Parts: sequence; C-alpha cells; structure tokens
Amino acid sequence: MQQHNQSARFNRRNQKPKHYKLLKVLALTLLVLFSTTSFAQKMEGTVRYLMAHNWVKKMAAVDYMSKQDIDRFAYMWGNEEEYKTYSKLNINATQSKYEDSEESAQKDDPGYSWLKDEYVITRNYEKKTMRDVIDILGKTYIIEDSLHTPNWKILNEMKEIAGHICMNAFWNDTVKKQKVIGWFALDIPNGGGPERFFGLPGLILEININNGALVITADKIEQKKLTTELDLPKKIKGKKIKEAAYFAILKKHFDEKRKAEQPPFWSIRY
Repeated sequence: MQQHNQSARFNRRNQKPKHYKLLKVLALTLLVLFSTTSFAQKMEGTVRYLMAHNWVKKMAAVDYMSKQDIDRFAYMWGNEEEYKTYSKLNINATQSKYEDSEESAQKDDPGYSWLKDEYVITRNYEKKTMRDVIDILGKTYIIEDSLHTPNWKILNEMKEIAGHICMNAFWNDTVKKQKVIGWFALDIPNGGGPERFFGLPGLILEININNGALVITADKIEQKKLTTELDLPKKIKGKKIKEAAYFAILKKHFDEKRKAEQPPFWSIRY
C-alpha cells in the first residue's frame, strides 16, 4: 500500500497541468491560423534589430573557466552597461539580406562603421541557397552553400515583440556550445531572421543566447517595397568555402581557447 501511494504521488508530481496542454494546443492553433489564412502578412521590408552583449553572462556561460576567473571578470565588468549595436534585415517572400547598421545604439557614440568587419548574410529561400561574407579571425570568407535548417524544437511560450505575437523555439548550437532561444512571429510566415538564424515557421524577431549573454531583438519593422536593398555585395576578395568548412574553423577556434582556458568570444562575433 505504501509503495502504491508513493507511486501515485510521483505520477501526480510529474504530470503536466491541464492548462499546459491547453496552452500548447491554443498556440499551435494560432500558428496554423496565422500561417494559412488572410491573417498572414506577406512581409516585404526592413527589420531593425538591437543587439545587446552582456559580457558577464558571456563569461559565466564558458563552462571551462574557473569560478575564480568568472568572479574576477564579474567584479571588473559587472557595473558596465551592455554593449549595444543595431543591425538590419531586408527581406521579402523569397530572399533576405542581413548586415550591421550604421546607426549607433550607444550613447555618445557617433558610430564606427569604418571599423566594422565584413558581415553580410544572404539567403534565397526559393532556391534554398546561402551566400555569406564573414570576416573571422583576421580573414574574409565567402560561404556559398545550400541551406541547412537548424534542428529547432518548437516550445509553447508566447509574448509580444514589436507589435507581433511570437512563439519560442529552442536550438542547441553544438559548434559554439550555445543554448539558443528564438522567438518567431505567428503572423509573418517568412522563415528568415537575424544573424545566420532561420528555419522557423515565422520571421524570427528575437534571439536569446545563453540566458541573455547576447540578445538580438527586433525594435522596428518597416513594411515597404524593396528596390536595391537585396542586391548582393559587390565583388569582395575572400576565400570561398562551404558551410562545413566554416563550422570547422569555428570548432578549431573554440577547441584552442578551451585548451588555453581562455574565453572564445573576444576574437569572434559572438
């Protein structure tokens, strides 16, 4: 009898509440509704994103750094404001181009466009191809490949971002060892997003990496007819590689920093 009671209590504790299931059903219903009816917006225009870097949280997410190093870093940088920049995504039904913005997001910062590395992310969703120009570790690479969709897991939470109801999803970045939460708009069925993130049922309006170490949030959405905004960059000198080679470069960098017990984020974008 005692064993039966313990088993019953265990089952009750591990059962998800009814409202959890109802919420998930409602969210999925809204997703289907927005994506397949006149509610769905045919997005064409520009999305501005605010990128906020939290250096203390970035250091805390490096699992091989000692507690002493993390505490010392927090003491030195804990009172500093998050470092913020703007980026922009030009997108229509079949293509997108993402790059840094010349707008300044920092107070008393006139901008530093002349210092920025090359970073232009282009997607052709119709042809399922990519062409990215990325400066990394002192070299310029041109990544030309077919699109490989991240293995997102759709979750059940919802919130409003830039006037749009969004649902969240999770992706485990095994190359950078990062936990990524993406929030996608239920009423904008474009699969694009900021940085190199894409592949969700709606336009990605927020990315949260490692519990706030880096948060990229849409703060302005302008629907307009695009003209030259989606044009590919002019000829840029760089080494052409496939995406797998790009991941190999990142992996080597992270492995070297782990071996040296140094944080990896100083010399790469994030």
